[in-house]
Amino acid sequence: MFFKEKIEDMFLIKISALLVHAAKIDQNFTKDEQLIIEKTLLKLGANENKLNQIIEKSKILEENSNQILDFTREIKSLSVKEKINIVESLWKVVYSNKNADIYETNLMRRLAGLLYIDNKTMGDIKDKIKKQNL
Repeated sequence: MFFKEKIEDMFLIKISALLVHAAKIDQNFTKDEQLIIEKTLLKLGANENKLNQIIEKSKILEENSNQILDFTREIKSLSVKEKINIVESLWKVVYSNKNADIYETNLMRRLAGLLYIDNKTMGDIKDKIKKQNL
């Protein structure tokens, strides 16, 4: 588990919504991306019995939101290590189909700024995940 204390479901829903957004940005939400989201939520401490409910709520939240700021607001307060774990999951979603399109890379650049992750760290995470998926 990434976090020491119990996480509120809404927090998990927002993280899941961000992951769903990354998965849907290329217009092709795949089963592999769904599995990455599920694994990430479980690592974050989601109750396995509530997993489908959290993901369904996050899909609704993502569909009804026109900006990613609401999804990132709470993530900003996490430790660097916790943010990096979430960013790794985001890159896994992006590279689940072996390449990143312009919309996905643009999203990740925006997220780096919103989550206060420097370019070198973001690049290192990207390269690590890209190599794992080749």
